[in-house]
Amino acid sequence: MNASLIDKILEIELKMFLSVNTFQKYSCQEDPDSFKRIRKAQFQSWSEKTLGSYLHDLEDAEKKDINLMNYKYGQMDNLIPPINNNPIIDKIVEIQYQWQISMFKKYPNLMSGARPVSSNDDAEYKTSFETYLKGELTTYSDTTLEYLYHDMLEMQINDHNMSEIIYEKMVVGLGYDSLDDAELHAKNR
Repeated sequence: MNASLIDKILEIELKMFLSVNTFQKYSCQEDPDSFKRIRKAQFQSWSEKTLGSYLHDLEDAEKKDINLMNYKYGQMDNLIPPINNNPIIDKIVEIQYQWQISMFKKYPNLMSGARPVSSNDDAEYKTSFETYLKGELTTYSDTTLEYLYHDMLEMQINDHNMSEIIYEKMVVGLGYDSLDDAELHAKNR
């Protein structure tokens, strides 16, 4: 994992994120440290190749004065059509959807406050994991999507769950020993 790549990604993403105009103010816009902690956990699960490609996407967008976060949230809010319809997006969503379902089964108390998984559960001021993920993936270049998909296939081969890796990094960053520790604390609340 390349911390330098992740730091550069977070710097650009945060700048874009804080300038997003949306119908609703997202809680992470009020708490940039939380935004960075959550996004960092995600990027720690990616290969260096995927990170490098995504950083290139962000830098390229910046040069063209394009805010990818505006596109992401515009799609999530159903204001604009997807800017990338690469069929690999559906393959990535299918894998990550199953991983997220597994997280809800394995850690029900911890996940009780998470986004609902299915886009069928989207509602005003409540965006599902599936809708959020699709909105984000459509802002990635085809190269980044290919690399990410490859990362995910490698994880499947090795019986790893990307969602579990991401949440593990998040809860450890919050001071818990592990996902099991965070689940126990959530159960006892």
